[in-house]
Amino acid sequence: MPGNELTRFTLPNGLRVVLAPDPTAPVVGVSAHYDVGFRSEPEGRTGFAHLFEHLMFQGSESLEKLAHFRHVQSSGGSFNGSTHPDYTDYFEVLPSAGLERALFLEADRMRAPKITEENLRNQVDVVKEEIRLNVLNRPYGGFPWILLPPVLYQTFPNAHNGYGDFTELESANLDDCAQFFDTYYAPANAVLTVAGDLELTRTRDLIEKHFGDVPARSAPDLPAFGEPRPSGQLEAEHVDPHAPLPALAIGYRMPDPIAELDGYLANLVLASVLAEGDGSRLQQRLVLRDPLVTDVNAACGLFGPFEARDPDTFTITAVHSPDVTQDRVLAAVDEEMDRLATTAPSDEELAKVTARWVAGLHREHDRLVSRTLALGSFELLYGDPGLVYQLTDRLSAITPDAVSAAAKALRPDSRAVLTVSPAGGEK
Repeated sequence: MPGNELTRFTLPNGLRVVLAPDPTAPVVGVSAHYDVGFRSEPEGRTGFAHLFEHLMFQGSESLEKLAHFRHVQSSGGSFNGSTHPDYTDYFEVLPSAGLERALFLEADRMRAPKITEENLRNQVDVVKEEIRLNVLNRPYGGFPWILLPPVLYQTFPNAHNGYGDFTELESANLDDCAQFFDTYYAPANAVLTVAGDLELTRTRDLIEKHFGDVPARSAPDLPAFGEPRPSGQLEAEHVDPHAPLPALAIGYRMPDPIAELDGYLANLVLASVLAEGDGSRLQQRLVLRDPLVTDVNAACGLFGPFEARDPDTFTITAVHSPDVTQDRVLAAVDEEMDRLATTAPSDEELAKVTARWVAGLHREHDRLVSRTLALGSFELLYGDPGLVYQLTDRLSAITPDAVSAAAKALRPDSRAVLTVSPAGGEK
């Protein structure tokens, strides 16, 4: 990975800044991370964090609607934004000559996005269409990230649908938008990251020029979303009108991603041991040896790793024939988990898995946009963007016994099981 030197500083208005020079290509990445995600939105306003992400592209204090798009694309750049459980990010990647343009664009909407009744109604319709496309009219839509949390979790922040309920999206008003912006889009609640072909002194001067006069507001108190783990197996069924085959999702609570990072990383390795590649435990057992399922996966995080504080979710998902009962699939999964819990994987098996992880991380962070976003999110969640550069070594240091301990902690008597049944079919 190119240069690992990081410069960090904080502006008087509270904005945290991470600079990561890399002169290997004449390109620069700029990202803004705000400490607000699905779990921060208020009851009665499901989907609001994602809706607000859309509104941040609808013009600002100095720019009319669509100007952001034109300014980036005319410079040969790309841009986007995304909403996660515990943060929302925005980015631009441009030729390095466009650095000041990207900084101006992010500062302008941090200062004052243009949120009008017309923009709000328009973006509510856009989000509703996105939900129809990605969830309501798609086989296994929202599986498992929308459907599993209300089974595993009890509290609104952890259990609700972050994509949003149509009625609640439609009832959003400009006062909600103003309050949300004032609370969560303060500079003190944000991280600005600039990576790539940059000169440190000039970049710092440009950041102070464009962001220094964004009015300071205090960051909201960081809520704690912790809740007790399940004391039994929690079960629910969802009937999917578009699903061709039954499916099931198993959800477990994981170690705290922030306070217990090495335990969390052991779960990442465990997920790969279980289901990554034809040689993995569940692929061998459930697909090749006993053909119980057509597809099986294991993962850390409902969207991926390193996107949430505690609590976070370990998932195993499988699609199976109607001729195979859910109990048979669960029994086979539990046998493989018990085998790992009592007998650690071999050094050779673990070496293959960690080598894949290390290669994947190098490949991902070789892309400037991925590296920029990772540095920003690790500053926001961990207070240490340099952890991004330590992940490969820490993953390589995970021992067979640590993977075995991770498997032992994922217990059948403390989990959620979600059944997806095709409409008109039987479990």
